[in-house]
Amino acid sequence: MASKKSKSKKKAKASGPASQSKTISENRKAKHRFEILQQVECGIVLIGPEVKSLRDGNISLNEAYVRVEKGELWLVGADIAEYRQASFWNHKPKRSRKLLVHKKELDKLKDKAFTKGLTLIPLRMYFNGRGIVKVVVGVGRGKNVHDKRESKKNADARREIDRQMKSANRG
Repeated sequence: MASKKSKSKKKAKASGPASQSKTISENRKAKHRFEILQQVECGIVLIGPEVKSLRDGNISLNEAYVRVEKGELWLVGADIAEYRQASFWNHKPKRSRKLLVHKKELDKLKDKAFTKGLTLIPLRMYFNGRGIVKVVVGVGRGKNVHDKRESKKNADARREIDRQMKSANRG
């Protein structure tokens, strides 16, 4: 009987919030290069082999950005590698992909995209709980060199405080 209880506990843990989304790729450089002012979750239009390739984790968001064209959002420069088993049905790795957002969110993003000094950047791509690919787009302002140094100093200080707290809790 004890084994049945432990199995049910494992199932309860697996259905928690952590299992509801699986991160495919994260754009860590964006958080270093830009100050993120706002984030918006978008859907993305993909074809079959692209989704298969994403399930294998074959994507790079490092040089990607989001562009507003003809009243639509487009993900440009994201490199989704070809899926080897797709043969001639494969896709172009760096093609532009349409992002799906509500009209109100699109209007807000359009205004910010055309504001001087602001950029639309893909921050994270993930599968949601239903297995649908989502992209988190951030509105960012480029950091200056001194801002980057200050961010690094703050992160180092936070890390050191956490280390001290852990060592104090152990002792």
